[in-house]
Amino acid sequence: MPARPIVLYPDQRLRQTAEPVTQFDAALRTLAADLFDTMQAAPGIGIAAPHIGVALRVVVLDLRDTSGARTYINPEIIWASDETIRHEEGSVSMPGVTEQIERPARVRVRYQDLDGQDQIEDSDGLRAICHQHEIDQLNGLFWIQRLSALRRTRLIARYEKIRRARSG
Repeated sequence: MPARPIVLYPDQRLRQTAEPVTQFDAALRTLAADLFDTMQAAPGIGIAAPHIGVALRVVVLDLRDTSGARTYINPEIIWASDETIRHEEGSVSMPGVTEQIERPARVRVRYQDLDGQDQIEDSDGLRAICHQHEIDQLNGLFWIQRLSALRRTRLIARYEKIRRARSG
């Protein structure tokens, strides 16, 4: 499957709420495969369909651990711990910059698999961070919106400097 072009910040499609998936068919499997290939090429460890301009609730994670790549359709967080952790986050849609974000340390996610079967997954650490990050994206919340105004302004300035250097 081919890698698809990635939508880059500040494209407004990154602020739109993705629509629920209702058709579990070959087109969905192709989309999931394309997301995986795009994520690998970026490179990244997580990607949501809006990152390639598709407004559907599809996420692919590959934390390069023993569990392999996983696809989550219509994921939602149904529980989050009070305990929090800080982790360096970034985005395939804003390459070259990262920042520390604080999030719940553990979450429970309800989702559907590629066959439309309901699933529940408990996760902690990096997988919990990735779930929250990508579900935020599905909800139109780009990760930098979790930063203070000052940290967000500084990060955007760093990103713009990197973009100018790459294009010039």
